[in-house]
Amino acid sequence: MKYIVAGHTAVTAEEFVELALGTPLDLWLGPEEGETETERAARLDAARDILADDPGLVDRVSQVAAEAIEAFAPDLFNVAPLPRTTARRWELQRGEAA
Repeated sequence: MKYIVAGHTAVTAEEFVELALGTPLDLWLGPEEGETETERAARLDAARDILADDPGLVDRVSQVAAEAIEAFAPDLFNVAPLPRTTARRWELQRGEAA
């Protein structure tokens, strides 16, 4: 399967996400092995600058993540409300009634 984002061809899923976000994944996924405090500070500064310049990025990433979960793990969105239990009923169920 071939993915094209903004005129660029993504070969791997990681490249696709990087092209879609416009930033490298390593910037957001946390420290790499052997990352120094200076490198960490620079990575976090870059992330803050990107978010300041593009405040809608968080919403777009959240939407992409939700769509990916829905596509590849739809059962995660199949939730059913639990029956409400009153405090008194909870005490009776636990055998704490006086």
